[in-house]
Amino acid sequence: MPSNRGLAYVKPGVVEVQNIDYPKLALGKRACHHGVILKIISTNICGSDQHMVRGRTTAPAGLILGHEITGEVIEAGRDVEFISVGDIVSVPFNIACGRCRNCKAGMTGICENVNPARPGAAYGYVDMGGWVGGQAEYVMVPYADFNLLKFPDKDQAMEKIRDLTLLSDIFPTGYHGAVTAGVGPGSVVYIAGAGPVGLACAASCHLLGAAVVIVGDMIPERLAQARTFGCETIDLTQDATLAEAIEQIVGEPEVDVAVDCVGFEAHGHGCDHSKEQPATVLNSIMDVTRAGGALGIPGLYVTGDPGATDEAAKIGMLGIRIGLGWAKSHQLNMGQCPVMKYHRQLMNCILYDKVQIAKATNVTLISLDDAVQGYKDFDGGAAKKFVIDPHGMIAA
Repeated sequence: MPSNRGLAYVKPGVVEVQNIDYPKLALGKRACHHGVILKIISTNICGSDQHMVRGRTTAPAGLILGHEITGEVIEAGRDVEFISVGDIVSVPFNIACGRCRNCKAGMTGICENVNPARPGAAYGYVDMGGWVGGQAEYVMVPYADFNLLKFPDKDQAMEKIRDLTLLSDIFPTGYHGAVTAGVGPGSVVYIAGAGPVGLACAASCHLLGAAVVIVGDMIPERLAQARTFGCETIDLTQDATLAEAIEQIVGEPEVDVAVDCVGFEAHGHGCDHSKEQPATVLNSIMDVTRAGGALGIPGLYVTGDPGATDEAAKIGMLGIRIGLGWAKSHQLNMGQCPVMKYHRQLMNCILYDKVQIAKATNVTLISLDDAVQGYKDFDGGAAKKFVIDPHGMIAA
């Protein structure tokens, strides 16, 4: 049997490449005839992974990380009808059965059958069903006919793999944040966070026809990256309020819509930027979004945060100004992105050169052995989207 290696979470701040089991077409003790085994072409480091690696979740030691996966099918179960050995496919980070009520309604992020603890599952993620992650050489994917997005041409896929690898999560997630916030032609948008999801959201806002896209962050390199594709930027370490900074850009202290691409490890703004204040982003975007506007919240919030600054935040209770949102008739849209709702359309935008999402997010290739350093660099605020190339297929 072939060997396999994967990146494991060991303890807070520590990940390492380990020898792991080669995947089988099995779910526990029963055969998984609807699954496939992938040779991984690319698998990306995500900000959500960093939450676990920092020790900010209840992730167990030994968890194989990785929910952003693109691969080549090397084995298919007997019940797989429409995916073939040799196909190159994108794997939505949501694991979905395709049979339950939510899946049939298109809400694949909260499938009822793939996680015994609660609706919704993902590869290599805490409390998401115990599925083995894809920051590895090989991985098993269940319900293949339903879950996988097959790229129409293998040569074209490899030429554009730096862009296509982002279809497993951050491009659809950023797009979802923009869509649920109501971004459309002429919108004035504020995006909190210039990490990879924030940058993907900004690129998505341009794709959707926004007139002005403003991105706020505290890391100069990430703000500089946002400016490379036409975004206005706000340095949130400065003393001006967010409303004042927005007014300097668009002439009034509010925007049509806003998107939270930061999540639960948010820090305060201005003189408080060194202090963790998890409700800061949610409160600030309610403050600057016009009455009747909407907020997209793809940023991750959790029900268990052992490293939180107060007891309430440890169970996901934050000091949100819900009265302000109520008074302004805001719509708040949150939760996992249902990747399958968007990934085919976004694939076409990539294949027909309507968006350069890899350039916008500064995709940077690394080997599996370099992934440990990649986590350190990403945690330090690198303005890069690290993409692991475990077999050297992209570099070659």
